[in-house]
Amino acid sequence: MRFKRLSAALLLVSIAAVIGLAADDKSPFRAKPVSDYPYRQTSENLTIAAEQFITDAQTSTAFGKLNPWRYGVLPVLVVIQNDSPDAMRLDKMRIYYTLPGGTRVEPTPGSDLKYLQGARQPKTMSGGPLGGIKGVKLPKSPLAAWEIEGREFHARMIPPGQAASGFFYFQASTNSEAASIYISGIENATTGKELYYFDIPLSGK
Repeated sequence: MRFKRLSAALLLVSIAAVIGLAADDKSPFRAKPVSDYPYRQTSENLTIAAEQFITDAQTSTAFGKLNPWRYGVLPVLVVIQNDSPDAMRLDKMRIYYTLPGGTRVEPTPGSDLKYLQGARQPKTMSGGPLGGIKGVKLPKSPLAAWEIEGREFHARMIPPGQAASGFFYFQASTNSEAASIYISGIENATTGKELYYFDIPLSGK
């Protein structure tokens, strides 16, 4: 009888712990299957899709009330599906946000975004150059939200049949419907061969 009471007590404690964890848990963001994204490219059975998050409706699904684009930071979701028989190495992957005319913007690590200040409301591209954003740590920077680093792309290798996803962040004072995401440096982990580069449009224009 004593054992049953003890077991019941332990069960209640376990249930309470699970409920507590669920209450404190950060709401997860799950990328869709790569085939659900309209802008994607496939090379050697590796498919990469990209989607920029600009509107409040888009960013709310991943960042809650925070819209990084309002602070001059463009989040781009990248989803990679490996349908090849070999693992793919991503540790040497290079990625750029490419604007018409060949201007390329490198991603900024999520851990650095909380140090940005002076970012202004971005605008639709009018052909001018990108402006820099100088950085000084802000104690209460909105870009210090946990979602920034929590949603960032971190994968360094993708096993066969698996997928990886996450955000890259680009400091851009403008955006363009004709922009694309350029990715190179992905290697076949078995052969050591580098895959052909990917150049994924971010809209149909």
